[in-house]
Amino acid sequence: MDVYELDAFRCRELLAGGEISVRELTQVFLDRVEERDADVRAFLAVNGEEALAQAADVDSRPLSERTSWEGIPVGLKDVLCVKGRETTAGSRMLEGYHPPYDATAVSKLREAGLISLGRLNMDEFAMGSSTENSAFFPTHNPWDLMRVPGGSSGGSAASVSAGEVPWSLGTDTGGSIRQPASLCGVVGLKPTYGAVSRHGLIAFASSLDQVGPITRNVRDAAALLGMIQGKDPLDSTSVGFNEPIREPTTVDLSGRRFGIIKEFIGAACEPGVRRVFNLAVSAIEALGGECEEVSLPSTERGLSAYYIIAPAEASSNLARFDGVRYGMRTEGALDLMDMYKRTRSEGFGAEVKRRIMIGTHVLSAGYYDAYYGQAQRTRTLIIRDFEKAFTDYDVLISPTSPTIAFKLGERVEDPLAMYQADLCTNPVSLAGLPGLSLPAGFSEGMPVGVQLVAPHFADQELLEVGFALERELDVSTKPDGEEVAP
Repeated sequence: MDVYELDAFRCRELLAGGEISVRELTQVFLDRVEERDADVRAFLAVNGEEALAQAADVDSRPLSERTSWEGIPVGLKDVLCVKGRETTAGSRMLEGYHPPYDATAVSKLREAGLISLGRLNMDEFAMGSSTENSAFFPTHNPWDLMRVPGGSSGGSAASVSAGEVPWSLGTDTGGSIRQPASLCGVVGLKPTYGAVSRHGLIAFASSLDQVGPITRNVRDAAALLGMIQGKDPLDSTSVGFNEPIREPTTVDLSGRRFGIIKEFIGAACEPGVRRVFNLAVSAIEALGGECEEVSLPSTERGLSAYYIIAPAEASSNLARFDGVRYGMRTEGALDLMDMYKRTRSEGFGAEVKRRIMIGTHVLSAGYYDAYYGQAQRTRTLIIRDFEKAFTDYDVLISPTSPTIAFKLGERVEDPLAMYQADLCTNPVSLAGLPGLSLPAGFSEGMPVGVQLVAPHFADQELLEVGFALERELDVSTKPDGEEVAP
């Protein structure tokens, strides 16, 4: 059985038709993990026995008593708390931590009957664009094992791209779902901020973090979003949608207007990426959509604003990791202050320390207005630019990433070059808008994604447009040269 034919809807069809048992389906993906993950390294831990036991329990009940999606395997980014299971956020600081509760998104997947295959690798505390900042090991891109999968949800994207799971959950703070989805040739959706509860998501930047799906196609993304969305009394920022998310069916884009974001296709964008993006624009026009360039001038400062606001919030959120209540504690400290210093020095990686120091600096007396206050004012200008654009356009479009996946180690010593990977996604996050990355083609044999952006809570419209464009582009999501046993 070719795992690349097993998207979530196909899995459901096989189970509903009695062509395969839940245990057999689960074993197919566990076998795939065994076959591929020594090279890809998407998983931090695999829950094989537990998954098979859960599958056997589902099989023991008749089809008529099962929920619609019950028995479909899923992977979880290691920043979502899973009750009783080690959850580390990719950091030594939380090594050995077992949460006493599930994240709300995880609880919703349990209620839907999905079977978790394990924890997926990530940049430490979701800080990074390559999954090289994981405290444990880097993840590799299934299309080229010498390249990064993107980040911070690199394990989530790589696991879907490698056929190890049909779909996964990631999180997106400044592009951490969309950018790795683009680099790994899969679909990634950052929902509108507030559409999905953040309860049980180990916080990086609370005004930006959002849980979302990474899948093989748009239809699966809609289904997974439908499961996890909703207002949650445990998260005061959650709102949910007024209407349930539906399976997208749109095939014609006539009457819709698309704005090409001028600032996202500048000099930083590789020629191969621009070429693929232009093909996506042509595909939209072939479906009847109208495309023209639009300028969002404030977004040129989006990267700078993001890397002040996000570290500022991180410095506050990560202050709780002090060696006292949970997680790592350095042995042999001389006193309490020495224990604080040594635990945080040894527990956090270089990138996390860098962002904590930046965030602490911009919030300090004498610098708050000059840096943090100015960044927040810039954020407001970015929001207004998007609002103005949406008075004329239904959807805005751009490349998802200005480059294809870069080589492992290529940007590790150059943080500014690493931050440029999120050039096209940061402003969307600052505005709290929904963004969808679709596979659009290839450059140098590597996947290139196109980003679609819609107004707040227009996630259904985003999925409808994405579904139509996906059908027109018809891009393979199977890595070149991949040999799959029958």
